Amino acid sequence: MDTGFLLDTMGQLLAVLPVTLGLFVLSISAGGLLALGITWMRVSGHPVLDRLARGYIYIFRGSPLLIQMFLVYYGLGQFAFVRQSVLWPLLREPFFCATLSLALCTAAYTAEIFRGGLLAVPGQQIEAARACGMSGLLLLRRIIAPIALRQALPAYSTELVLMVKSTSLASLVTVWEVTGIAQKVIHSTYRTFEVFFCAALLYLVLNLVIVRLLGLVEHRLSPHLRAMPERARPRPGMVG
Repeated sequence: MDTGFLLDTMGQLLAVLPVTLGLFVLSISAGGLLALGITWMRVSGHPVLDRLARGYIYIFRGSPLLIQMFLVYYGLGQFAFVRQSVLWPLLREPFFCATLSLALCTAAYTAEIFRGGLLAVPGQQIEAARACGMSGLLLLRRIIAPIALRQALPAYSTELVLMVKSTSLASLVTVWEVTGIAQKVIHSTYRTFEVFFCAALLYLVLNLVIVRLLGLVEHRLSPHLRAMPERARPRPGMVG
């Protein structure tokens, strides 16, 4: 094992880790906001909005992310009205196109995760809150949102892990993130195993941090599901 080569490779990959993190953070932020709108359209009860949301989800879940990225980066530029629009300075940048593609794709998956969380909120708890005088934003903030978020977190953590791995596709539209730099190093050294081993290690660490953070959030949102400490349990003689 060539420790010096591994350390040198790891140093090169760590130098571009901010690019991978930027792709991830920007895409899940934009995708999350878009997903909230799509979720609202799905549960609004309006048939037109519901069909539009269903169509969006079907298109972006039913086609490969790589093709979506190629269409945005390579495909849009062939239209003259796109090249003459005010968005062209952004759409000719590979980092923006990769982030946009990732955000559009994850919004479709996240919207369905959010919708599943909303549907899992027990109707009895909503009725009980309304009986206590809650309605509108107060009902959403205190009852619906915490329960829906807790129900959606396990599936959403899986989506975030997939998004970390999906950032590696950005190298195919000339964004030099971790996987792109790893391919550059391989082309100059022909040492595939060591280089991809270092890249995989970085992705594993990133995903471990994300899973642990979301696990902490789920733990904070589920105090009633944790076992009560022994000293806090009522003694048999005190009951009744």
